[in-house]
Parts: sequence; C-alpha cells; structure tokens
Amino acid sequence: MPFIIYAKDKPNSPLRARHRGAHLAFVATCREVFLYGGPMLDEGGKVVGSLMVLDLPDRKALDAHMARDPYFAQGIFASVEIFESRQIVPEVTPGSLDAELAKQRAAEAAQ
Repeated sequence: MPFIIYAKDKPNSPLRARHRGAHLAFVATCREVFLYGGPMLDEGGKVVGSLMVLDLPDRKALDAHMARDPYFAQGIFASVEIFESRQIVPEVTPGSLDAELAKQRAAEAAQ
C-alpha cells in the first residue's frame, strides 16, 4: 500500500546536514520500497523538508521503517503527516485509469 509522508524540517536546524549521510545509506538498503522520495524546497531552493512515497504492506511496517531511518530517529522534523494512497497514474495495472474514470462517471450519473 502506498503511504505518503510529508515531513517539514525544524527551522534553522543543523540536524538534516548532520544526518544526511546516514539517511542516504539507509535509503540505499531499502530503495525498493520507495516509489518517490526527495527533499522539499522553498521558493529560494532551500531544503525545508522531505516528501516520500513508500510502498509498504501496512502502517506497522511503515512505522518500523521510519524508526530505522536516521532522519526520523534523530528528530530532524518539526512535523510529519502520513496519508494512505492509491496509485492511479502511472498505471501499475493497464486499464486501471479507465476503470477509475468509468467508476467516477457512473457515480456522477447516479446523482
């Protein structure tokens, strides 16, 4: 199941730079669970947080993953929001976007 992690850094904290190497080494050991991951940038290009989309079986597995990630373990984030998601595009299963569109049109017609 895809999980979206939206994590904002503590302002003006040296923690991200201090733990970046360990974080990247950790990510290299589990890159297969990442659908997407990278820093969030403000308008000036400064890193202000992280956005990750991880494919893990359940919330328990996500929590275990986050506990091993140095960014989470070392407390670099001021806030973390987690959302479950469903991938529609790019299509994992051919035809899934058309099926989703048909379902939406049927729901609209029923109103």
